[in-house]
Amino acid sequence: MKSSSQFQKQEVAVQIRWMIRRDMPDVLKIENASFEFNWTEEDFLSCLRQRNCIGMVAEHENRVVGFMIYELHKTRLHILNFAVSPEFRRLGVGAQMIEKLINKLSQQRRQEIVLEVRETNLSAQLFYQNQGFRATGVLRNHYADSAEDAYVMQYRLDSDLVEVAAPANRIAQY
Repeated sequence: MKSSSQFQKQEVAVQIRWMIRRDMPDVLKIENASFEFNWTEEDFLSCLRQRNCIGMVAEHENRVVGFMIYELHKTRLHILNFAVSPEFRRLGVGAQMIEKLINKLSQQRRQEIVLEVRETNLSAQLFYQNQGFRATGVLRNHYADSAEDAYVMQYRLDSDLVEVAAPANRIAQY
């Protein structure tokens, strides 16, 4: 009989690199498996054509297992789309990608990362909270595809200063 420790998932190491056109089929497969209201290939391509829009992927054993699309702004990075392949979730892939993005903050003199997450996407909210993000606001009826609200979540380099004054919110209790 196997012990319970044999059933625990192990973290996997990934290589994180810039997204290239060849990655698009894998990225779309992950996108479609991850979201009910998913981006199309044209959505990805039109975003990536913008000068301030960056795509990166996480590879494990030459397979794309996660991706992130973000915008560069003068003082912040804005995550637009981020997903990990279902079979690679909770294996540290997303955390490694967020860590890579956080490391860009100090290098590029940007102070924060912001994103919006659907109010019903509790697993994403908890993931971001575990990475040091805090909910800072609510955008009512934010999504064009539904009447759903979005939480604005923020990671700041000086998060110790912000956290003292942070208002209580519904996901802070988790």
